[in-house]
Amino acid sequence: MIKYHLAIAAVAASLAIAGPACAQTAEVTIGITTSTTGPAAALGIPERNALEFVPKEIGGVPLKLIVLDDGGDPTAATTNARRFVTESKADVIMGSAVTPTSIAVSNVANEAGIPHFALSPLPVTPERAKWSVVMPQPVPIVGKVMYDHMKAKGIKTIGYIGYSDSYGDLWFNDLKTQAVPMGINIVAEERFARPDTSVTGQVLKLIAANPDAILVGASGTAAALPQTELRDKGYKGLIYQTHGAASMDFIRIAGKAAEGVLMASGPVMYPEGQPDSALTKKPGLALNTAYETKYGPNSRSQFAGHSYDAFEILKRVIPTALKTAKPGTPEFREAVRQALLSEREIAASQGVYNFTEKDRYGLDDRSRILLTVKDGKYVLAQ
Repeated sequence: MIKYHLAIAAVAASLAIAGPACAQTAEVTIGITTSTTGPAAALGIPERNALEFVPKEIGGVPLKLIVLDDGGDPTAATTNARRFVTESKADVIMGSAVTPTSIAVSNVANEAGIPHFALSPLPVTPERAKWSVVMPQPVPIVGKVMYDHMKAKGIKTIGYIGYSDSYGDLWFNDLKTQAVPMGINIVAEERFARPDTSVTGQVLKLIAANPDAILVGASGTAAALPQTELRDKGYKGLIYQTHGAASMDFIRIAGKAAEGVLMASGPVMYPEGQPDSALTKKPGLALNTAYETKYGPNSRSQFAGHSYDAFEILKRVIPTALKTAKPGTPEFREAVRQALLSEREIAASQGVYNFTEKDRYGLDDRSRILLTVKDGKYVLAQ
């Protein structure tokens, strides 16, 4: 039976029960840090909730889950990750909900030599490449579906407003790399912090630049802030949102301002619209059915898909790793890492994963769709 230990980083270490260093165990220990409080809670709570629908055992071996809250703070995420390493002797680490905290966890996992599943996009540098894989779609893949749509709609100029952190940088850099060569000129760039409650000044500057469209590089409910402000201030052009905003909460917060938004998303947000041949359809429907049965109609979330899909991958790689090593040992962690590279076409709700040493996202065009909001619901964009 899965053992859930829901705690914040400051809770006593006794919740994370550890065995002797390097001693094999009868269960696979998985340490998960995400943001169930703070400004990223709209992302972290669905990631935590999805753990209710993951396997209790894989390959006949029980799973032990230790779940901690990092509040969206990289320092807390680092502390949690180090606890997983030193106290829990984790075989696998997952987390976290936002890019800065995922970077922090990746740094610890790669230092310790433990497989790490990032639950938000992160720049995969050489020092993070060996042990970390990333569950969300890479920015260039989801970005391309938006830029192609912009080009088809005759967009010539674009403004950008995004977070003043590594997530905002990822999107602005991709906009420059992909959209500008397609003939789309960036005429304004504005930033805001995740906890900000107003972006009026930034929005007025964007509108003054008169771009044909605006891209919002934000995530969770905070992405609704510039969306609402732009419409309130009379902006009539197209507004594009990144896959970090893809949740029903966005519509709830933005209200009427959400109508007509163009949003890159993983396929889990609309598996009903996929052909039966799509490998993402069955796991997407399974997750959404379970999630909406528990949490209500239209509660589905792309972020729930990230943690759910990590276990879809583990269902493939753990049995392979168990053939050569036992949980609780460095040999097992290495076997999991190797299995991530050897297993192919791993179908999940958000894409079909094929990891390599160089491609730590492992996804292709099957991992993204373009949605719009019509009458308060997500539908496929035209």
